[in-house]
Amino acid sequence: MSSIFRAADPLAAPPATPPAELPDAPPAALPAELPTEPPTNHSPANQSTGGPNRHRSVLIFKEPAINSPVSTKPPFLALILGILAVSTASVLIRFAQAEAASIVIAAYRLGLAALVLLIVVLPRQWTVLRALPRRTLALAALAGLFLAFHFAAWITSLEHTTVASSVVLVTTAPLWVAMLSGLVLHERIAPAVWLGLGVALLGGVVVGVSGECTLAGGQVSCPPLSYFISGKNTWGNFLALLGAWMSGAYLLVGRKVRPQLSLGTYVLLVYGTAAIVLLALAAFSGQPFTGFQPQTYLWLAGLALIPQLLGHSAFNWALRYLPAAFVSVALLGEPI
Repeated sequence: MSSIFRAADPLAAPPATPPAELPDAPPAALPAELPTEPPTNHSPANQSTGGPNRHRSVLIFKEPAINSPVSTKPPFLALILGILAVSTASVLIRFAQAEAASIVIAAYRLGLAALVLLIVVLPRQWTVLRALPRRTLALAALAGLFLAFHFAAWITSLEHTTVASSVVLVTTAPLWVAMLSGLVLHERIAPAVWLGLGVALLGGVVVGVSGECTLAGGQVSCPPLSYFISGKNTWGNFLALLGAWMSGAYLLVGRKVRPQLSLGTYVLLVYGTAAIVLLALAAFSGQPFTGFQPQTYLWLAGLALIPQLLGHSAFNWALRYLPAAFVSVALLGEPI
């Protein structure tokens, strides 16, 4: 990368020298401040590793310089795109579950996404990755660990509790993010955001319970509360709540480290870590990884490309500019 400061014009007149008879006189005023190049959107360790083209994000989301003013429209548009993309996850998962186990589906989703990033991002970002501080690498890996446990816990919860209970509990993630944002990120949550969180949580409850309730004769009939919290569902309910906690932690850590990295570098580290963890969990479960019909592999590839590489990456792009609590509400489009 070129120097932060451009060299002064060699044709410019040199600064005036003090007269000989006044050796103690102050020198003439220095020239005006030299022009500077805007800093890149990477940490100082990354700025010495190559030209500006080396650091461009290779995904579809173009990022401005870190000090450049950013309109609120692009992050909001990214959230809308992300919601549309992740909303396909539940449909694709249901198709894939006809043959594949849930934990295997999660492993395929992150594994294929990480494979694409290894091919596309790693060759361009290898020098950058080698220069990253250990703390930054550790935080990105921690976000990936939380993402892996979110998928593992939430998807497994569907096998041990009702869909209604799982959806209601996992959609509490924005609440935990909002409660901890002030402590972890020192971000103040505006009253309008709290109102939006309440509406989102209420919507999650309505959507979840609607799968168990029936409408007949103009009256709504729902199972008793014991049906949702009975002993046989306790483990599944805990896993769904654990999934919400892990989703919240994933966003909180991401909000902390995301401004230090380009989008491509960040998602490579996060998805790669999550893929390793989920592949290990899937292998430990003893569930088969192969032997599926061709359409099942198509659903698995679709999960990696649409809700993960497109959807989650859109959220991670917006996470650099918007509060974690705000982005967490958009993530509700996935389980619902």
